[in-house]
Amino acid sequence: MRRPIRGIGRVFLAFAVCASVLAAGAVDLRATSEKVLVRGSRGQEVYELQDRLKHLGLYRGSVDGVFGWNTYWSVRSFQRRHGIAVTGRVDSSTRQILLQATRDYRPRSHSTTHVATGAGRFSANDIKLMANAVYGEARGEPYIGQVAVAAVILNRLEDPRFPKSIPSIIFQPGAFTAVADGQIWLAPDDQARRAVMDAIRGWDPTGGAVYYFNPATATSKWIWSRPQIKKIGKHIFTR
Repeated sequence: MRRPIRGIGRVFLAFAVCASVLAAGAVDLRATSEKVLVRGSRGQEVYELQDRLKHLGLYRGSVDGVFGWNTYWSVRSFQRRHGIAVTGRVDSSTRQILLQATRDYRPRSHSTTHVATGAGRFSANDIKLMANAVYGEARGEPYIGQVAVAAVILNRLEDPRFPKSIPSIIFQPGAFTAVADGQIWLAPDDQARRAVMDAIRGWDPTGGAVYYFNPATATSKWIWSRPQIKKIGKHIFTR
């Protein structure tokens, strides 16, 4: 009977020590986690990442716990400012430098979840053009398929093979059928805009695709040669 009692005592002692350290503000376990945060990550660690970046004046979006594009570009700005590899990912080295740069930061409660508005990296015109493209390309697709089309546009923005602005990506010659046949100018519905906003928040159902096609209508041999990731609705998404 003595061994279990001593074991329980050690557990309570360890808990008490950890609680006292956290109360003193010496260690923040969320911030020192070894988990790599990337676009699409969610949770309390992302809340704190956003809050620390906002503390430095590098993040202007909502502190919502969703690692979307605004967070991604803010992380890149932080990395560039501190002379470390500009990846948009928060690994252990980026995290340690961020902790040092925000030594005077104090965590606050995040009981209320905010919705990102697209402010910062993406203008109102960017969002409208993406909604037009989603509606023109995928209005007959399930909602996840519409988010997927928006995600492809955003993935191209990150890929060095493509133009570096939303309008240039959408109007790149031959890039989107909706531009070629004029459907890009149809008025998008609320669902298309919601799909764009979900993609901006970090939802990428495609797993990183930069191309997609409808196998029932595709005539290009080249598009069939691209490495396929998955099929969503009528579209196959590829790298």
